[in-house]
Amino acid sequence: MLPAAFAGQRAEHVAVERVRAALAQLAPGLIGAEPWPVALHRTMDGLLTGHHYAKAAVDIAAHDLIGKRLGVRVAELLGGGAVARVPTYYSAGVGDPDEVARIAAERVAEGYPRLQVKLGGRPVEVDVEAVRKVWEVVRGTGVRLAADGNRGWNTRDVLRLSRECADVPLVLEQPCDTVEELARIRPQVQHPIYLDESGVSLNAAISAAGTGLVDGFGMKVTRIGGLAPMRAFRDLCAARHLPHSSDDAWGGDVIAAACVQLGATVRPDLNEGAWIAAPHIDGHYDPAGGIRIDDGHIALPEGPGLGVTPDRDLFGDPVASF
Repeated sequence: MLPAAFAGQRAEHVAVERVRAALAQLAPGLIGAEPWPVALHRTMDGLLTGHHYAKAAVDIAAHDLIGKRLGVRVAELLGGGAVARVPTYYSAGVGDPDEVARIAAERVAEGYPRLQVKLGGRPVEVDVEAVRKVWEVVRGTGVRLAADGNRGWNTRDVLRLSRECADVPLVLEQPCDTVEELARIRPQVQHPIYLDESGVSLNAAISAAGTGLVDGFGMKVTRIGGLAPMRAFRDLCAARHLPHSSDDAWGGDVIAAACVQLGATVRPDLNEGAWIAAPHIDGHYDPAGGIRIDDGHIALPEGPGLGVTPDRDLFGDPVASF
Protein backbone atom coordinates (compact mmCIF):
# COMPACT_ATOMS: atom_id res chain seq x y z
CA MET A 1 0.00 0.00 0.00
CA LEU A 2 1.26 3.48 -0.87
CA PRO A 3 1.67 5.65 2.26
CA ALA A 4 -0.40 8.85 2.34
CA ALA A 5 2.80 10.90 2.59
CA PHE A 6 3.64 9.82 -0.95
CA ALA A 7 0.24 10.60 -2.48
CA GLY A 8 1.99 12.62 -5.19
CA GLN A 9 3.33 9.35 -6.62
CA ARG A 10 -0.07 7.64 -6.56
CA ALA A 11 -0.77 8.14 -10.29
CA GLU A 12 2.37 6.19 -11.20
CA HIS A 13 1.64 3.55 -8.59
CA VAL A 14 -1.85 2.79 -9.94
CA ALA A 15 -0.67 2.57 -13.56
CA VAL A 16 0.06 -1.14 -13.09
CA GLU A 17 -3.09 -2.24 -14.93
CA ARG A 18 -2.08 -0.20 -17.97
CA VAL A 19 1.40 -1.74 -17.80
CA ARG A 20 -0.04 -5.24 -17.76
CA ALA A 21 -2.22 -4.43 -20.78
CA ALA A 22 0.77 -3.04 -22.67
CA LEU A 23 2.89 -6.09 -21.82
CA ALA A 24 0.13 -8.35 -23.13
CA GLN A 25 0.22 -6.36 -26.37
CA LEU A 26 4.02 -6.57 -26.62
CA ALA A 27 4.63 -10.13 -25.52
CA PRO A 28 3.61 -12.15 -28.60
CA GLY A 29 5.88 -10.05 -30.81
CA LEU A 30 8.83 -10.44 -28.46
CA ILE A 31 8.97 -14.23 -28.56
CA GLY A 32 12.29 -15.04 -30.24
CA ALA A 33 13.30 -11.37 -30.42
CA GLU A 34 16.93 -10.26 -30.15
CA PRO A 35 17.53 -9.37 -26.45
CA TRP A 36 20.40 -6.90 -26.96
CA PRO A 37 19.11 -3.49 -25.78
CA VAL A 38 19.24 -1.48 -29.03
CA ALA A 39 17.61 -4.23 -31.10
CA LEU A 40 15.12 -4.96 -28.33
CA HIS A 41 13.93 -1.36 -28.10
CA ARG A 42 13.58 -1.13 -31.86
CA THR A 43 11.42 -4.22 -31.78
CA MET A 44 9.30 -2.91 -28.91
CA ASP A 45 8.88 0.51 -30.53
CA GLY A 46 7.76 -1.20 -33.71
CA LEU A 47 5.14 -3.13 -31.79
CA LEU A 48 3.79 -0.36 -29.58
CA THR A 49 4.22 3.40 -29.35
CA GLY A 50 4.95 4.87 -25.92
CA HIS A 51 4.14 2.84 -22.80
CA HIS A 52 7.63 3.28 -21.38
CA TYR A 53 6.75 1.62 -18.08
CA ALA A 54 5.93 -1.67 -19.82
CA LYS A 55 9.00 -1.50 -22.04
CA ALA A 56 11.15 -0.81 -18.97
CA ALA A 57 10.11 -4.15 -17.46
CA VAL A 58 11.25 -6.01 -20.57
CA ASP A 59 14.42 -3.91 -20.84
CA ILE A 60 15.43 -4.57 -17.22
CA ALA A 61 14.76 -8.30 -17.58
CA ALA A 62 16.88 -8.41 -20.74
CA HIS A 63 19.80 -6.65 -19.03
CA ASP A 64 19.59 -9.13 -16.17
CA LEU A 65 19.48 -12.06 -18.61
CA ILE A 66 22.48 -10.85 -20.62
CA GLY A 67 24.48 -10.08 -17.49
CA LYS A 68 23.84 -13.52 -16.04
CA ARG A 69 24.67 -15.19 -19.37
CA LEU A 70 27.98 -13.29 -19.63
CA GLY A 71 28.76 -13.51 -15.92
CA VAL A 72 28.98 -9.73 -15.41
CA ARG A 73 26.99 -7.19 -13.46
CA VAL A 74 24.52 -4.91 -15.21
CA ALA A 75 26.74 -1.99 -14.16
CA GLU A 76 29.44 -3.38 -16.46
CA LEU A 77 26.92 -3.71 -19.30
CA LEU A 78 26.06 -0.04 -18.78
CA GLY A 79 29.66 1.05 -19.27
CA GLY A 80 31.41 0.24 -16.01
CA GLY A 81 33.13 2.76 -13.81
CA ALA A 82 31.18 1.25 -10.96
CA VAL A 83 31.60 2.24 -7.34
CA ALA A 84 31.18 -0.29 -4.56
CA ARG A 85 28.75 1.87 -2.56
CA VAL A 86 26.08 3.93 -4.30
CA PRO A 87 24.74 7.05 -2.56
CA THR A 88 21.04 7.26 -1.95
CA TYR A 89 18.78 9.93 -0.48
CA TYR A 90 15.88 9.99 1.94
CA SER A 91 12.54 11.39 0.88
CA ALA A 92 10.50 12.84 3.75
CA GLY A 93 6.78 13.06 3.02
CA VAL A 94 4.60 16.12 3.45
CA GLY A 95 4.13 16.61 7.20
CA ASP A 96 4.22 18.90 10.18
CA PRO A 97 7.36 21.08 9.93
CA ASP A 98 8.65 20.03 13.38
CA GLU A 99 8.12 16.34 12.58
CA VAL A 100 9.84 16.64 9.20
CA ALA A 101 12.77 18.41 10.86
CA ARG A 102 13.00 15.59 13.42
CA ILE A 103 13.11 12.99 10.64
CA ALA A 104 15.74 15.04 8.80
CA ALA A 105 17.94 15.11 11.91
CA GLU A 106 17.71 11.32 12.21
CA ARG A 107 18.63 10.77 8.58
CA VAL A 108 21.58 13.14 8.80
CA ALA A 109 22.84 11.11 11.77
CA GLU A 110 22.40 7.91 9.72
CA GLY A 111 24.75 9.21 7.04
CA TYR A 112 22.43 10.13 4.18
CA PRO A 113 24.28 12.53 1.84
CA ARG A 114 21.05 14.09 0.53
CA LEU A 115 17.53 14.78 1.80
CA GLN A 116 14.40 15.46 -0.20
CA VAL A 117 11.46 17.18 1.49
CA LYS A 118 8.05 16.71 -0.12
CA LEU A 119 5.99 19.90 -0.09
CA GLY A 120 2.82 21.35 -1.60
CA GLY A 121 -0.92 20.83 -1.23
CA ARG A 122 -1.18 23.27 1.69
CA PRO A 123 -0.55 26.98 2.43
CA VAL A 124 2.86 27.92 1.12
CA GLU A 125 3.84 29.56 4.40
CA VAL A 126 3.75 26.10 6.02
CA ASP A 127 6.08 24.82 3.31
CA VAL A 128 8.41 27.76 3.97
CA GLU A 129 8.39 26.89 7.68
CA ALA A 130 9.19 23.26 6.90
CA VAL A 131 12.12 24.21 4.67
CA ARG A 132 13.59 26.56 7.22
CA LYS A 133 13.27 24.08 10.11
CA VAL A 134 14.90 21.32 8.06
CA TRP A 135 17.69 23.70 7.12
CA GLU A 136 18.31 24.39 10.81
CA VAL A 137 19.23 20.73 11.35
CA VAL A 138 21.02 20.27 8.02
CA ARG A 139 23.15 23.42 8.08
CA GLY A 140 26.86 22.68 8.37
CA THR A 141 26.55 18.92 7.82
CA GLY A 142 27.31 18.92 4.09
CA VAL A 143 23.99 17.18 3.39
CA ARG A 144 22.35 18.40 0.17
CA LEU A 145 18.71 19.46 0.28
CA ALA A 146 15.92 19.26 -2.29
CA ALA A 147 12.44 20.76 -1.97
CA ASP A 148 10.11 18.57 -4.03
CA GLY A 149 6.86 20.27 -4.96
CA ASN A 150 5.63 17.24 -6.91
CA ARG A 151 3.96 19.67 -9.37
CA GLY A 152 1.85 20.94 -6.46
CA TRP A 153 2.67 24.65 -6.51
CA ASN A 154 1.46 27.42 -8.76
CA THR A 155 4.05 29.89 -10.02
CA ARG A 156 3.10 32.49 -7.39
CA ASP A 157 3.85 30.13 -4.50
CA VAL A 158 7.10 28.86 -6.01
CA LEU A 159 8.38 32.41 -6.33
CA ARG A 160 7.38 33.19 -2.74
CA LEU A 161 9.07 30.10 -1.31
CA SER A 162 12.22 30.71 -3.30
CA ARG A 163 12.31 34.35 -2.21
CA GLU A 164 11.71 33.62 1.47
CA CYS A 165 14.26 30.77 1.49
CA ALA A 166 16.86 32.54 -0.65
CA ASP A 167 19.57 31.85 1.94
CA VAL A 168 18.90 28.08 1.93
CA PRO A 169 21.03 26.22 -0.66
CA LEU A 170 18.40 23.85 -2.01
CA VAL A 171 17.13 22.71 -5.38
CA LEU A 172 13.49 22.99 -6.42
CA GLU A 173 12.37 19.65 -7.84
CA GLN A 174 9.42 19.86 -10.26
CA PRO A 175 7.77 22.75 -8.39
CA CYS A 176 5.10 23.31 -11.08
CA ASP A 177 2.98 21.02 -13.19
CA THR A 178 4.17 21.93 -16.70
CA VAL A 179 7.37 22.86 -18.47
CA GLU A 180 5.65 26.07 -19.61
CA GLU A 181 5.23 27.12 -15.98
CA LEU A 182 8.86 26.23 -15.26
CA ALA A 183 9.95 28.38 -18.20
CA ARG A 184 7.99 31.34 -16.82
CA ILE A 185 9.53 31.20 -13.35
CA ARG A 186 13.01 30.18 -14.47
CA PRO A 187 14.43 33.76 -14.72
CA GLN A 188 12.95 34.77 -11.34
CA VAL A 189 13.63 31.96 -8.88
CA GLN A 190 16.56 32.07 -6.48
CA HIS A 191 17.30 28.34 -6.71
CA PRO A 192 18.23 25.67 -9.27
CA ILE A 193 15.31 23.78 -10.84
CA TYR A 194 15.26 20.02 -11.37
CA LEU A 195 12.87 18.23 -13.70
CA ASP A 196 11.07 15.14 -12.41
CA GLU A 197 7.51 14.26 -13.44
CA SER A 198 7.80 16.13 -16.75
CA GLY A 199 10.81 13.97 -17.71
CA VAL A 200 8.51 11.52 -19.47
CA SER A 201 10.98 10.45 -22.15
CA LEU A 202 14.54 10.76 -23.36
CA ASN A 203 13.32 13.35 -25.85
CA ALA A 204 11.82 15.46 -23.05
CA ALA A 205 15.12 15.32 -21.18
CA ILE A 206 17.06 16.34 -24.29
CA SER A 207 14.77 19.32 -24.80
CA ALA A 208 15.00 20.44 -21.17
CA ALA A 209 18.80 20.11 -21.13
CA GLY A 210 19.30 21.67 -24.55
CA THR A 211 17.19 24.75 -23.85
CA GLY A 212 18.70 25.36 -20.43
CA LEU A 213 15.30 24.97 -18.77
CA VAL A 214 16.65 23.01 -15.81
CA ASP A 215 19.79 22.51 -13.75
CA GLY A 216 19.33 18.81 -13.12
CA PHE A 217 16.91 15.91 -13.04
CA GLY A 218 15.14 13.53 -10.70
CA MET A 219 14.89 10.75 -13.28
CA LYS A 220 12.87 7.56 -12.95
CA VAL A 221 14.22 4.44 -14.66
CA THR A 222 10.80 3.07 -15.58
CA ARG A 223 9.35 6.40 -16.68
CA ILE A 224 12.04 6.82 -19.33
CA GLY A 225 11.72 3.24 -20.58
CA GLY A 226 14.39 1.20 -18.82
CA LEU A 227 18.15 0.97 -18.53
CA ALA A 228 19.05 1.46 -22.20
CA PRO A 229 17.43 4.92 -22.50
CA MET A 230 18.60 5.68 -18.96
CA ARG A 231 22.17 5.04 -20.08
CA ALA A 232 21.73 7.55 -22.92
CA PHE A 233 20.19 10.02 -20.46
CA ARG A 234 23.14 9.56 -18.07
CA ASP A 235 25.59 10.33 -20.88
CA LEU A 236 23.56 13.38 -21.95
CA CYS A 237 23.75 14.71 -18.39
CA ALA A 238 27.49 14.07 -18.28
CA ALA A 239 27.95 16.03 -21.51
CA ARG A 240 25.91 18.96 -20.15
CA HIS A 241 27.27 18.68 -16.56
CA LEU A 242 23.79 18.20 -15.13
CA PRO A 243 23.31 16.41 -11.78
CA HIS A 244 20.64 13.72 -11.66
CA SER A 245 19.30 10.81 -9.68
CA SER A 246 18.71 7.22 -10.73
CA ASP A 247 15.52 6.16 -9.03
CA ASP A 248 11.97 4.99 -9.33
CA ALA A 249 8.57 5.85 -7.94
CA TRP A 250 8.08 2.59 -6.06
CA GLY A 251 9.00 -1.10 -6.11
CA GLY A 252 10.90 -4.01 -4.59
CA ASP A 253 14.30 -5.60 -5.05
CA VAL A 254 14.23 -5.88 -8.87
CA ILE A 255 13.69 -2.20 -9.63
CA ALA A 256 15.89 -1.24 -6.68
CA ALA A 257 18.74 -3.32 -8.13
CA ALA A 258 18.25 -1.71 -11.55
CA CYS A 259 18.44 1.78 -10.02
CA VAL A 260 21.56 0.90 -8.05
CA GLN A 261 23.32 -0.75 -11.01
CA LEU A 262 22.79 2.38 -13.12
CA GLY A 263 23.53 4.69 -10.20
CA ALA A 264 26.90 3.03 -9.73
CA THR A 265 27.98 4.24 -13.17
CA VAL A 266 26.98 7.91 -12.79
CA ARG A 267 29.82 10.42 -12.65
CA PRO A 268 30.34 10.97 -8.90
CA ASP A 269 30.15 14.77 -8.98
CA LEU A 270 26.79 14.58 -10.79
CA ASN A 271 25.32 11.71 -8.78
CA GLU A 272 22.28 12.78 -6.73
CA GLY A 273 21.73 9.21 -5.60
CA ALA A 274 19.66 6.15 -6.37
CA TRP A 275 16.34 6.35 -4.54
CA ILE A 276 14.75 3.04 -3.58
CA ALA A 277 11.59 2.28 -1.61
CA ALA A 278 13.21 -0.20 0.80
CA PRO A 279 12.72 1.99 3.93
CA HIS A 280 8.96 2.01 3.26
CA ILE A 281 8.49 -1.68 2.36
CA ASP A 282 8.44 -4.71 4.65
CA GLY A 283 10.52 -7.66 3.50
CA HIS A 284 12.37 -8.52 0.29
CA TYR A 285 11.69 -10.54 -2.84
CA ASP A 286 15.24 -11.83 -2.44
CA PRO A 287 15.39 -12.69 1.28
CA ALA A 288 19.16 -13.24 1.23
CA GLY A 289 20.41 -10.67 -1.27
CA GLY A 290 17.74 -7.98 -1.20
CA ILE A 291 18.78 -4.37 -1.72
CA ARG A 292 19.36 -2.58 1.58
CA ILE A 293 20.49 0.86 2.69
CA ASP A 294 23.39 1.20 5.13
CA ASP A 295 24.68 4.60 6.30
CA GLY A 296 22.88 6.38 3.49
CA HIS A 297 24.50 4.21 0.81
CA ILE A 298 23.68 0.98 -1.01
CA ALA A 299 26.22 -1.77 -1.62
CA LEU A 300 26.37 -2.69 -5.30
CA PRO A 301 25.30 -6.36 -5.59
CA GLU A 302 28.24 -8.60 -6.44
CA GLY A 303 26.45 -11.28 -8.46
CA PRO A 304 25.98 -11.22 -12.25
CA GLY A 305 23.07 -9.43 -13.87
CA LEU A 306 21.06 -7.36 -11.43
CA GLY A 307 22.61 -9.32 -8.57
CA VAL A 308 19.31 -10.36 -7.01
CA THR A 309 17.43 -13.64 -7.26
CA PRO A 310 13.78 -13.19 -6.25
CA ASP A 311 11.94 -16.05 -4.59
CA ARG A 312 9.37 -16.94 -7.25
CA ASP A 313 7.05 -18.49 -4.69
CA LEU A 314 6.43 -15.01 -3.28
CA PHE A 315 4.80 -13.91 -6.54
CA GLY A 316 2.15 -16.58 -6.85
CA ASP A 317 0.80 -17.80 -10.18
CA PRO A 318 1.55 -15.81 -13.37
CA VAL A 319 -1.17 -13.37 -14.44
CA ALA A 320 -0.37 -14.19 -18.09
CA SER A 321 1.85 -16.59 -20.05
CA PHE A 322 3.03 -16.45 -23.67
